[in-house]
This record gives sequence, structure tokens and C-alpha cells, in this order.
Amino acid sequence: MRIAVMAAGAVGGYFGARLAAAGHDVVFIARGAHRDAIRRDGLKVESPLGDLHLKDVNVTDDPRTIGPVDVVLFAVKLWDTESAGEQARPLVGPNTRVITVQNGVDSVERLSPILGVDAIVGGITVVVSKIAAPGVIRHTGTMARIRCGRVDGRSDALLLRYVEDMNRAEGLDISVAENMLLEIWKKFVMLSGTSGATAGTRQTLGAIRDDPDMCAFFWRLMNETMAVGRAAGVGFPADFPVELERSVAAFPPTMKASMANDLDSGNRLELDWLAGRVVALGKKFGVPTPTQETVYAILKPYRMGRAK
Repeated sequence: MRIAVMAAGAVGGYFGARLAAAGHDVVFIARGAHRDAIRRDGLKVESPLGDLHLKDVNVTDDPRTIGPVDVVLFAVKLWDTESAGEQARPLVGPNTRVITVQNGVDSVERLSPILGVDAIVGGITVVVSKIAAPGVIRHTGTMARIRCGRVDGRSDALLLRYVEDMNRAEGLDISVAENMLLEIWKKFVMLSGTSGATAGTRQTLGAIRDDPDMCAFFWRLMNETMAVGRAAGVGFPADFPVELERSVAAFPPTMKASMANDLDSGNRLELDWLAGRVVALGKKFGVPTPTQETVYAILKPYRMGRAK
């Protein structure tokens, strides 16, 4: 299969590397120092599931040089969604599936007008990774999962075939979800908690779990997002809180959400599409979100990053 990874950051770089190691024709889209390091030294992955060092990697900053592919793994930061979608147009042909594995809940809605409803597939990832240095992806923990599917519940035989081919790669788990909209909101509940708590307190998830006050704050964030989701029509199953508890317990104690890592690095934050989105939807549906509002307020001065 021919796969384009847009972009080859912490998430796209990890999954793209695994797919390339499995023999797929993968093109990585990157820019700046990260692109230059991959061109010069290849792409390295440090992971408990096995280290990788891909040499002679096909990397570019110009999607126009690639042409249509089978799958686009769309993993850009949320503020780049529309601009990256426009840049991705040359990658999309009649049989292309663009699997968006971004954070948040509105990626499909934002990309469909740009790349076409038939091309866009919803997706989520469960993976803890970061760019440790230009050209180096560091993956912690043992989870590296993608769930994807049509948010309207339609079946897609071509997507199923692509996913079966990709799932043969070692070090990742990819499957098609029966209820993709629910999966997106489940991830959003978790992420709204981990991002708000780890960025807001500047602590690891392990420290937050071990402290009664921080842990209660963390759970208030997730409960507010669940309430907003229910008001939006999402039917969370009755056992979802128990599922959340298991997921929270499974994360390594050193885990920080990507927004916390961006805060530590002085990078721009996805705040407006995480806590900000919960707050906006809460106002729309008349659901109180005081804890999410607190996170938004305390992180707002850093939302555009700090001057380098």
C-alpha cells in the first residue's frame, strides 16, 4: 500500500515508521529541523515494543510531489487542520481514505468540505509518544492503537481492506470501529481530563492519581465532558466510567498529555479545541463546565506558545 503521513510528528511518525517497517510504501511529510534530520539520518523510534531505525526515508515538505495515495494518516495539530487539508488535496484520489487521528471531536466536520465526504474517515489513537529530538520519536508504554471508521456508521469495504493490510505491521493495533462517533467522544472525555490535569498542574498522571485533590480535579474535568457529550446526543454506555477507571490506571505514571508536553516546550497549545471546545459546547447546550473553564483560563496566556 502507498501511505502518506501528514505529518510525521509524535503520532504520525510512530505509526508511519511501523507501517514502513512492515513493507508499505510510506511517504512522510515533515518540515524544518525534523524534516532535515530524517533526510540526513533517517527516522528513529525508541519504544518498549521494539526500537526502529529507518534509513533512506522518503520525506518531503511538499505533498504536491507525491500524488494520490491509498491512505493518508492525517495527524497534524488542530490549529493546522484547514491549512493542512488544503495542502493534502494532491494526495487524494477516488480510492483514497484520509484517516484523521487528531485530537478533539470535529476533525471530520472540518475536513469533509475540503477533501470530500467520501474520503474522510474518523479516527482516534491511544499512544503516548513525543519527538525526543529531530528525527527521533520516543514511545512510552505498550499502547499503540488506532480505531477508525465512518462517523455516520456507513460500512466501507475499501477501508476494511486497507485496515487489514496495515494491521499486519508489528508494534501497532488498528481496527475499524462499529460506532466511531462514540469512540471519538470516549477519547475526547479521556483527553479533556489528561490534557487539562497534566497541563494545568504541570504534573505527571502518576502524581495526579496519587493525590486526592488533583485526582478529584481530574475526574471533574472528565465528568463535565461526559455531561456535554450526553447533551450533544452521545449515548455513553452505562459501564463507561468503569472503562475510564481501567484506562486511567493503565497509563504509565510518567505520562503527560501532548498539550502538557507542548506547554513544557513553549509550543502552541490545542487548548481552544480541547477545554475550549468543552466550554463552548457546554454553553451551547446549557451544561455547566466550571472545571474546564478554569483550565481554559489558567492556560490561556500560553495558548499561542511563548516567544522563542
